[in-house]
Amino acid sequence: MEINVRIKILRENAAIPAYQTPGSACCDLTAALDGPLTVLPGERVLVPTGIALDFGSAEYAALIFARSGLASKRGLALSNGVGVVDSDYRGEIKAALVNLSSEPQVIAPGERIAQMGFFPVARAVFETAAELDETERGAGGFGHTGV
Repeated sequence: MEINVRIKILRENAAIPAYQTPGSACCDLTAALDGPLTVLPGERVLVPTGIALDFGSAEYAALIFARSGLASKRGLALSNGVGVVDSDYRGEIKAALVNLSSEPQVIAPGERIAQMGFFPVARAVFETAAELDETERGAGGFGHTGV
C-alpha cells in the first residue's frame, strides 16, 4: 500500500527520507545539523530533520521509532519511546533522542537518527459502561503470565 506524502524542505542540509531496502517498513530520518552534536550520558536532545510533511488524511499517522543499530550499539534511543506525527501537523519533524550509554555520543550532520513509518489510524468512539465483558485474563497485567 502506498500513500502520497508531500514534503517541504525547511533547512538547506535536510534530506528526503529514504527506505534502505525494498522490504523496509520504515524510512530513515537524518539529522539536519550545521555541525556535530555531542549528547552527554543521560542527556536528551531534539534533533531537527529539516522537513515538514503533509499526508493529508486523518486516516494515517506517521510514527517515529529509534533505529535499532543506534540504540543497541551506541545507546541513542527516542526519549518518548515512539514519536507520533498527526496528519494535521505541519511543523518540522524532530527526533527526541536520549543517550542511555555511559559515554558521550556524537551525532554527525546527515546521520540517520530515527525511522518513520505511516500507519492507518482507527479513532475510538467512547461510551461509558457499568460493566465490561469477562475474559480469561481479566485484570491480570504487568507480568501476570511470567517475567
